[in-house]
Amino acid sequence: MTDLLLVRINCPDKALAVRLASSTVSSRLVACANIEGPIASVYEWDGQIEQAEEWVLWLKTTADRWDEIEAFVRTNHPHEVPAILAIPCCEAHAPFAKWVAEATDREG
Repeated sequence: MTDLLLVRINCPDKALAVRLASSTVSSRLVACANIEGPIASVYEWDGQIEQAEEWVLWLKTTADRWDEIEAFVRTNHPHEVPAILAIPCCEAHAPFAKWVAEATDREG
């Protein structure tokens, strides 16, 4: 098991995904980000079935950065309950894992 996380965040538009990606990379919360989309989302909210076009933001980071990432996204995301999921990485290419750890090192 590694200490790497893939953090998946649904964003209502590409501009927000880019802003969150840029901010988390520049602040060393994550090593890198990928943006996919648009995707179609269907969900129930306030008793209604909703449909929306969203963009998926993937962040690559270490487990010790999770609390800061979650707090940052909650503060900067327009949804009342943003979809923020942390997926642990069981295995990772060792040089890549080393780069992620270095890129997210608080001492930078």
